[in-house]
Amino acid sequence: MLLSAAALGAATVSAHGTAPARHGGVVQSANDLSFELVATPDGAALHVDDHDKAYDARKLSGKLTVLQGSNKTEVPLTPAGGNRLEARGVKLDKGAKAVAVVTDGSRTTTVRFTLK
Repeated sequence: MLLSAAALGAATVSAHGTAPARHGGVVQSANDLSFELVATPDGAALHVDDHDKAYDARKLSGKLTVLQGSNKTEVPLTPAGGNRLEARGVKLDKGAKAVAVVTDGSRTTTVRFTLK
């Protein structure tokens, strides 16, 4: 009985872990949402999911800050259809650090990424 309780506890922990990358980016979780940061030809995309379901990004806004060495770039995050926000004019290089600040009404979420 103790063994089955331990197995149940392990399943519960993994159920709330970071979601897999669906778009080839880097995934982080915050405030029960999953955020996937993906490099695009003209900048970056941030995909938002709520428990593996696409979150409506039309009501979201924010900014993306990218730190590459001593260079810092800040660009707005704007809705781009579905669960996607986009940041134009930023470059996501390997080793860069990025911070997304996403606002949904009165709730603000900060998500940190390290690009691999």
